[in-house]
Amino acid sequence: MIITRRRLSADFVVVGGGIAGLCAAVAAARNGAKTVIIQDRPMFGGNASSEIRMWICGAHGENRKETGLLEELQLDNYYYNPTMKYTIWDDVMYGFAKQEKNLTVLLNTTVEKVETENGRITSVTGWNLTEYCRYKVEGKLFADCSGDSILRLSGAKYRSGREARDEFDEPHAPEKADAKTMGNSILIQLRRTDRHIPFRAPEWAYHYTEETLPKRNFEPEGNNFWWMEFGGVMDTVGDADAIRDELYKIAYGCWEYIKNHPDGRGRKWELDWIGSLPGKRENIRYVGDHVLCQKEVEAEGKFDDAVAYGGWTMDDHHPEAIYYPGAPTIFHPAPSPFGIPYRSLYSVNIDNLFFAGRNISTTHMALSSTRVMATTSMLGQAVGTAAALAVKYGESPRGIYERHLDELQQTLLDQDQFIPNIPRRVSPLSLRGAISCEILRNGRDRDWDDGKQGAEFPAGGEAVYRFDAPETVGGVRLVFDSDLSDLKRQLNVEDHQMFRAMPAQLPKKFRIEATVGGRKRTLAEVADNHHRLVLLRWEPVPCTEVRLVLEEGWSERPMRVFDFEVR
Repeated sequence: MIITRRRLSADFVVVGGGIAGLCAAVAAARNGAKTVIIQDRPMFGGNASSEIRMWICGAHGENRKETGLLEELQLDNYYYNPTMKYTIWDDVMYGFAKQEKNLTVLLNTTVEKVETENGRITSVTGWNLTEYCRYKVEGKLFADCSGDSILRLSGAKYRSGREARDEFDEPHAPEKADAKTMGNSILIQLRRTDRHIPFRAPEWAYHYTEETLPKRNFEPEGNNFWWMEFGGVMDTVGDADAIRDELYKIAYGCWEYIKNHPDGRGRKWELDWIGSLPGKRENIRYVGDHVLCQKEVEAEGKFDDAVAYGGWTMDDHHPEAIYYPGAPTIFHPAPSPFGIPYRSLYSVNIDNLFFAGRNISTTHMALSSTRVMATTSMLGQAVGTAAALAVKYGESPRGIYERHLDELQQTLLDQDQFIPNIPRRVSPLSLRGAISCEILRNGRDRDWDDGKQGAEFPAGGEAVYRFDAPETVGGVRLVFDSDLSDLKRQLNVEDHQMFRAMPAQLPKKFRIEATVGGRKRTLAEVADNHHRLVLLRWEPVPCTEVRLVLEEGWSERPMRVFDFEVR
């Protein structure tokens, strides 16, 4: 067998293709950066993929759902995968990456070498196990979204384990620092059945009795079995295979107990799937210009450089995991939302290294909230957008903070990433005209605690901009109601009768008309929309009127629009 070698170069190289890495790569590519994403598995998604099947969790509370690229991806999943099959979800994520012309995808490729020069990463080398090929990928900027933080081979500073209580004055932290972390989990999925066949676990699995059974929830209904967890007192990277082996024994033993229980709780269920790759919660955290800590989370993270937000509780799993006789986790309260600063997303000592995911610059306690995937999707989008700006201006990640922070925040807001306490500015052209529905240009793209936003329209309804004199218009920005009360998660039970319809108030068919030289003209038509954010461009034309005409929705309910701006 001949081992081949190939070289690639890019503006931006993303290592890791979980939700954070996928969003980072797509954001950078869409904003003009030539990007390569390197993923060590055959599919994207990481913990959310069909290999692991963890839920994409995020901020708690009404109207807190994360939008931006994550909402676009999840709406794609409803559109292409309405029965919510995990294997099709993998391919939805694959298509999300492959559709980007500026993005090169390397799957099945594990980074094994990092080269640096003068405090900067110059290249990474990865082994592709299906091509028997080593790829050397050179880049201007790099992002570690691997979770395991492989780019620490660069010499980037990092932390692991739990900080002592007094280091950051964190009341929930242990009194003394230690190397313990949250553990890994193997999940199982069940399927309803009309017949009961007793389950026999393999001989090498555990065979639990009432005396040896872990103190956990053994009811099958609505259970995604996240508590099948182990490894927090080990090295969740270096001991990953040993942790997996123990989790296999636990998972098979737990299901055998449930299925064959004499009270009949398992009789209407059968084991449909068991993971072969444990999902990781914690191992390595990089050190950035800022280390986010517990008290900053609790103070709502009101940072001037906020680029994303959290809102999951500080969900601190006990390191002993399933072998701890008490509660498997402590849900320490956290506000929803709290801001996450940009300075926690790039390295303090490697000049061209970003990071997004569970490995950002936080303490263990802050990580217990920021680690969930809906939050990390926003971290990825922020990093990818910052990388594109860094390429545009020839800047370092820190240089974006020092000289281009406002542009970064406004770009994220414009691309539907909500940032608490940072208002989105409406286009000047929109403000120069008169609009038939004023609320559609107030810069607010979702309902919030102070009331509802947007406006409803029946089929055939319209909103109109009028100008006293012709204005040159080259596009529109539209934000529709995609139902943020629906978290759009995959299912912990794949039911063949399940069907997810598109959001009821999302417009499906609409057009943009303009009055040009006294005549009405159609500038754009969309016949099968399934997105919340729609950006349309055309050759600029002088208009005295621009009209959004809503023709058909996905249901009989009125269509709902949050934003209609001309550009």
